[in-house]
Amino acid sequence: MISSSGAPLAHDPSWPRAGGWPAFDGARVDAALVGVPAWSTSLSPTGAHATPAAVREALARFSPTLMGPPAVDLGDALRIADAGDIDDPDSPEGTERTAARVAELAASARRIIALGGDNSLTYSVARGASASGLITFDAHFDLRDGVSNGSPVRRLVEDAPDGQRIDPRRIVQIGIADFANSAFYARRAADWGIRVITIDELRRRGIDDVVAEALEIAGAGSDADATARIHLDIDVDVCDRSVAPGCPASVPGGLAAWELRALTRATASDARIVSADIAEVDATADAPDGRTIRLAALCVLELLAGLVASA
Repeated sequence: MISSSGAPLAHDPSWPRAGGWPAFDGARVDAALVGVPAWSTSLSPTGAHATPAAVREALARFSPTLMGPPAVDLGDALRIADAGDIDDPDSPEGTERTAARVAELAASARRIIALGGDNSLTYSVARGASASGLITFDAHFDLRDGVSNGSPVRRLVEDAPDGQRIDPRRIVQIGIADFANSAFYARRAADWGIRVITIDELRRRGIDDVVAEALEIAGAGSDADATARIHLDIDVDVCDRSVAPGCPASVPGGLAAWELRALTRATASDARIVSADIAEVDATADAPDGRTIRLAALCVLELLAGLVASA
């Protein structure tokens, strides 16, 4: 195993490394990874198409072991498979291809983890997973008109085919930041009934309280007999720029790395989270130490740790 610096990583048979999971072959699994290298509709120049491969490489820097006690190896506790990357996910055909592939994976996996790519992937991944609710960790509303990385939440409400639209009253947006949005889109969110939890409210109330509310709202079914299916969108630009310099829209004052990790694991510990995406990381613009990519890789592991807890 070679590190990003070109130096080989140490080998110890008693210290396994994360990642390197077998290819998805259609058998039942607990979690399936899929790369969605979307980038061409981004409102900011980005090399986010390089990110799925970079995250897979970064996973090898970490152990798959939860400390417990007792210690638990994710590879022993879960069946994990890697379904490779979606080809050309940015085109209209690619959007439908992504949704179809996610639907195929969802038929065999308890949880889909999509490696972006810019935030436009949320539209196709949530649709493919048949999500009835949506939770976002994001500094931005993503309620813009048109087709871009700034519009997936609006598109899930307005543009998705019948039966795949998400009721905006089942959407919770956590981490919305001052000076990163407009009053117009704040009013749109309010008018639609989206529950907005700003970064200030999150810090005032605490992670556990906010996650409990988010799951209650997003997890409500459309009727008494409905089984809720929640998609979790992890836009890493919700983080402070010091820990996420590889996110074009991250700003000073965002979440600390530990806050994003804790939010992710707490939310992912609910079995109604059937799919998640990790978005808005540009692997080509990261700091030399790869801190943003490493944080994204840790989010993958936190999603898996939550799956262990939800069993």
